[in-house]
Amino acid sequence: MSVGYFRNRAPSVQPTLSSTFTDRLKEYLVNNSNLNLIDGFADLQFTGEITGYSVNPTSIQSNDKAAMNRLTITVQVRYVNRFDSKANFTQSFSRYRDYDATLSLSSVETGLIEEITEELVDDIYQRAFVNW
Repeated sequence: MSVGYFRNRAPSVQPTLSSTFTDRLKEYLVNNSNLNLIDGFADLQFTGEITGYSVNPTSIQSNDKAAMNRLTITVQVRYVNRFDSKANFTQSFSRYRDYDATLSLSSVETGLIEEITEELVDDIYQRAFVNW
């Protein structure tokens, strides 16, 4: 299998997200399958891009201030299976984490990205290999 670099094409770009996501997807696929990871043309190919990275308030208090904020990450994935074209897909996957609005994004961002990325790569794996 091969995993292409997931470029960050979101309107708001987090500098390390592309590398973090791509590396985590590769690691997850290798650790949870018996397939070999190669560069270039492979029997199973994962490509795509990060299409969304946003922070929005989710819970407004009576004083019109946010009590919670939500970090959402969305990725568009193209999966090609050379042996079974019915298994091919192009799909968006999105996950989020809420955090206390009294905290700055920079203080919680790394941990939130790791948690969200873990769920996204699991969703992609499930779609490709378990076909949920």
